[in-house]
Amino acid sequence: MSGTVKYEMMILLTEEFNESELKTWAFNSAKALQNLSASEISVISRGKRDLAYSINNRKKGNFIQINFSSMPKYLKKFISDLKFDTNILRLLILNKKD
Repeated sequence: MSGTVKYEMMILLTEEFNESELKTWAFNSAKALQNLSASEISVISRGKRDLAYSINNRKKGNFIQINFSSMPKYLKKFISDLKFDTNILRLLILNKKD
């Protein structure tokens, strides 16, 4: 696809998720990306970890890494949808260079 950019997204979720809920959340996020014409989607669970500092009175969180290719205009829509998810504590998106 021309005009696509490779991205790496790191999402910090609340620690309340069990393993199956975490997989379901990640699958739904990948499906939402696919519906926005993203390709080469891979989801990696980085596990539950202690945070360096408290975020919203939480000391632990689940880290999810999602790698994908997408057109930038679709990424903005995906990010705006994620902002309404109360389970997300932090979100970081980086352009990946080959």
